[in-house]
Amino acid sequence: MESSREGLRALWISLVILGATAAVQAVVVAFTGSVALLGDTLHNVADALTAIPLGIAFLLGRRKATRRYTYGFGRAEDLAGIVIVVFIAASAVAAAVAAIDRLRNPAAVDHLWAVAAAGGIGFVGNELVARYRIGVGRRIGSAALVADGLHARTDGFTSLAVLLGAGGVALGWGWADPVVGLAITVAIVMVLKDAALQIWRRLMDAVDPGVVDRAEAVLAATPGVEAVGALRLRWVGHRMHGEVDIAVDAALTVTDAHTIAVDAEHRLIHAVPRLARVTVHTDPAGHLLAHQVLAHHT
Repeated sequence: MESSREGLRALWISLVILGATAAVQAVVVAFTGSVALLGDTLHNVADALTAIPLGIAFLLGRRKATRRYTYGFGRAEDLAGIVIVVFIAASAVAAAVAAIDRLRNPAAVDHLWAVAAAGGIGFVGNELVARYRIGVGRRIGSAALVADGLHARTDGFTSLAVLLGAGGVALGWGWADPVVGLAITVAIVMVLKDAALQIWRRLMDAVDPGVVDRAEAVLAATPGVEAVGALRLRWVGHRMHGEVDIAVDAALTVTDAHTIAVDAEHRLIHAVPRLARVTVHTDPAGHLLAHQVLAHHT
């Protein structure tokens, strides 16, 4: 609950900052006609709007599990990621269309100083949001919020590109503004690729192999554990859930085997960041080995 509350606070504060930044840039676009700045403004609007689906996802994630949704509603965060990818793609298309149209139909860019200033404002606003989102995302374990922060940081560098366009126009290169607009479109597409890959991995239950290695090492070092079988980890929102098979001495009582399983669970939860719950299944040592061999051959 507390992590979701902190995530929501980060989203709404960043929404206000990016919304104000985009509003200032939109005003400058209206009286200067810069398509490079238009592309940056559209990107900032899309980045600001990502707070809405993520905020809804955080609210849903706070709901308790039900008999239908037994894992709870944390996966709504992954669905919000799909919406974010769509927003980014739409901003790329809009920026490309505007830049291509300006190349085909050249027009003067007025008030270059205002264009340059708006680009600087875009960089500052995005960098503030990026630092805030990344910091909170890492603190609460939300990959979606960290990715959104990295997205904002990339937006900041595209804002700096607007300064290049304004400088080119000032030198008499009228084509510089739409060309920079196309360059910003390429930058948006690169962000889109990275965001889509991250969301794909979450939807496919991918985890960092290093986390799996750490979990297996912790289990192997647990007193009473003779072997570690299949280990499965998955993200549900910004918390991980796990399942693992361990082998214990076949001569142990059920109570002793349960004690080892509980100890292994506690060690894992303390050693693996953001691991909220893990189910530990105990097998007699010989049975686990035979089960692994059978699974390998099938």
